[in-house]
Order: sequence, then C-alpha cells, then structure tokens
Amino acid sequence: QVQLVESGGGLVQAGGSLRLSCAASGRIFSINQMGWYRQAPGKQRELVATITGGVSTNYADAVKGRFTISRDSAKNTVYLQMNSLKFEDTAVYYCNGRIMLRGGGAATYEYWGQGTQVTVSS
Repeated sequence: QVQLVESGGGLVQAGGSLRLSCAASGRIFSINQMGWYRQAPGKQRELVATITGGVSTNYADAVKGRFTISRDSAKNTVYLQMNSLKFEDTAVYYCNGRIMLRGGGAATYEYWGQGTQVTVSS
C-alpha cells in the first residue's frame, strides 16, 4: 500500500556529514508525521527525529544541534541532514511514516523503510 525507500547512507569520518532521504509512495492521502529512527548493534531502536505536519520537529537529545530533519511535501520525501557525525552515530537508520491512505477512512497507518547503514569511523 505504501513504500518508504531510504537512500544516502554510507561510510564517513568523524566530523563529517551525510544526508539521508526517504521517499514515500503508494496510496497516500495524507502524511501526518515522518521521522527517522536508528538501531545500533546490540541496542534497541531509538528515535532520532520526527517532523509533524511538515513544520513541527522533535529531536533526540543526542543529535540536537547536529541533525536537521526536513520534508518536501510535494515529493512526499523526508530528509535528515547529519553534521558533525560521531562514532556513536553509527547505526542502521530507518525511515518511519504515519500515513492516511486514499480510501482508508480516518485511520492512520505506520510504515517503515528497509533501513540504511550509516558508519562513522573514528
């Protein structure tokens, strides 16, 4: 029904930057919220940042001031600009969307991307 496709991960040195993208497609009527989560080896998945209604943002304390989430509503795409990357930012980053479907009534459904690896070398 809805697909989230991430891109932009890779290997970067500490202090460097990367930009992740996540494009949503399918039976989309409205996107209530999109966000990024990450999961490091041996750890639980954690929130990185969310953007609601295209303007209201929320960040984990660990990334405040370094990461910026933004959204292109016309393209149903969310971005995560990651600056001043640290070794501890190494993880698989997952895109998340809370989406209302065309013909799906008032319900909001949650979708996940397949994940993209971000590796920061120290």
